[in-house]
Amino acid sequence: MTVHSWRVLGATGFIGSAITTALQSRDIPVTPVASPRLASQATTVHHLVEHAERLESVIDYLAESFAGAHTVVNAAGLAAPDQTHQQSLTGANALLPALVALAAHRTGVRRVIHMSSASVQADAPVLDESIRTEPFSPYSFSKALGESALYRLHSDWRTEDSAPEIAVIRATSVMGSERRTTRMLARFASSPLSSVAGDGSSPTPVTSVTALAQFTVAVGEFPRPLPPVILQPWEGATTASVLRDAGRREPLSLPAWFCRPALASARFASSVAGHRWAGLIRRLEVTWFGQRQVPGWAHENGILPEPHVQEVLRQAHLALGR
Repeated sequence: MTVHSWRVLGATGFIGSAITTALQSRDIPVTPVASPRLASQATTVHHLVEHAERLESVIDYLAESFAGAHTVVNAAGLAAPDQTHQQSLTGANALLPALVALAAHRTGVRRVIHMSSASVQADAPVLDESIRTEPFSPYSFSKALGESALYRLHSDWRTEDSAPEIAVIRATSVMGSERRTTRMLARFASSPLSSVAGDGSSPTPVTSVTALAQFTVAVGEFPRPLPPVILQPWEGATTASVLRDAGRREPLSLPAWFCRPALASARFASSVAGHRWAGLIRRLEVTWFGQRQVPGWAHENGILPEPHVQEVLRQAHLALGR
């Protein structure tokens, strides 16, 4: 079997480092690529792609870094759901993916995998693998704009045999025992405020970085064409099981009639303050109500990583006592 060479942007970050480790554990050649710092005022796909095409020096740098690679993973970006500085978010989460695709096209890379976020579909009742997006915050808007730029470039190149295949993996609510978001969840789950809406049996897209890394490698090694959007598979967690694992206590069951107006009031206050707390409110909503997702491409092709979310959450709880 041919072993392809990979490049990973964001290899020192939360998700990129896990992907790099997963590749190394399988003896797959992988080289980290440093990500340029970028900012952009673009608010449309047209202007974003125009901006990217003007940055010749950045494209040249990335193309040189990608030379000889079969697969490029863009795991870089600004993972800051609570940030409101749009130009920085757009540069990191939208402009960079476009530049990566342009450089891959120039260099002859065969497959580009872009790590996006399920937050682009906001509070949709069911997460799916359509290109439809419903961003609700500056962060989710930047991630959605990055996806749209890649769809645009892929469409422009659809008749070229030498163009790279581009696939977007939408990561869900990814946890790692040392991640700040996970530690915050563990503190909440360990406190008297730990609570869910209803009986806690609703499925939730809380997942582990270990499973995401394994899944990304499997996607990159898949021998057949990939779809444009792939949703990270569900790891079987429910709203109550997440809090039990992270807090080692039974969460309170709150009535939905109380939780929904509370979230609506918080959203209104956040919008008045420039969406300052949009990310935090969304995390609370998922904690209380969860969110369903389609089985999707992973189930259809039998590419389901081993679940690690329970292990990660329990490790995060133990870390609170250190």
